[in-house]
Amino acid sequence: MNRPSAINATDALSTYILAKDTNRPQLMKDAFAADCELEMTIKTDAISFPSSAKGLDEITQVLVTSFGDQYQNVRTFCLSRPSADYLPHFQCDWLVGMSAKQGGAIRVGCGRYNWHFSSGDDKRVSKLAIDIEVMCVLPAETSEPIMRWLGALPYPWCSNQQAYRTIPAIDALRPIKSFLGSSV
Repeated sequence: MNRPSAINATDALSTYILAKDTNRPQLMKDAFAADCELEMTIKTDAISFPSSAKGLDEITQVLVTSFGDQYQNVRTFCLSRPSADYLPHFQCDWLVGMSAKQGGAIRVGCGRYNWHFSSGDDKRVSKLAIDIEVMCVLPAETSEPIMRWLGALPYPWCSNQQAYRTIPAIDALRPIKSFLGSSV
């Protein structure tokens, strides 16, 4: 496998987001170690994922391939940025919006990423814990204002404050606004 010897935390996160949002599974090897682990804690019935996965192939299947089979127009934002290039650990909130390929329903969610990086020469992600705190499902008719909002946010790095200040005034997004506002 031909890989660069090191990747920094910011590059690993942005590569993962690009792979997931654009359904490009081949990019995952650039961000994740071959023996990586995934843990998922889901606090909503609006979306489902396995609670864990092990190894690059299995994690790629869960986070990119299967996800990409169901959703499109995906925009994922990390709501803070790593403060250093090489970290053992990084935690941040996230925001995501997407539309279902079947029926066009819009999903907007948020939660926390807990990233762990390899300690040797290969600084790729060794473990990712994803907490899905909120996932709102809205009808396809809400797509235009939501996608316009997400499209105007700086991608893939955005502050909670910016997302909070510009969220559309759609009643069903109140749980998202509350999550974003909790750290404003």
